Amino acid sequence: MNVNIQAVKFDADKKLIDFIEAKMTKLDRFIERSTSAEVILKLDKDHENGNKVATIRIDVPGDNLVAESRSKTFEEAVDTAIDALKRQIEKYKERFAK
Repeated sequence: MNVNIQAVKFDADKKLIDFIEAKMTKLDRFIERSTSAEVILKLDKDHENGNKVATIRIDVPGDNLVAESRSKTFEEAVDTAIDALKRQIEKYKERFAK
């Protein structure tokens, strides 16, 4: 899977990029027909709910799977978004298994 990582209004460090790429590689095992993925990292002004926002979009044949998460760290936000994507992938697989 081709993963495109974008950091909006800040520069992501190498450690964060490596973390995201490792997580996306593990996610790739769950869905074999994905063509590309996009991870968008943003800083938000809402410090109370967490100001780090991670949005992950995966292109699969016939559909786009999207998950967004907000947390106090980008690592936690990415983890939560990937968990949501795993649930979406299960539903996607069930839909085409019938």
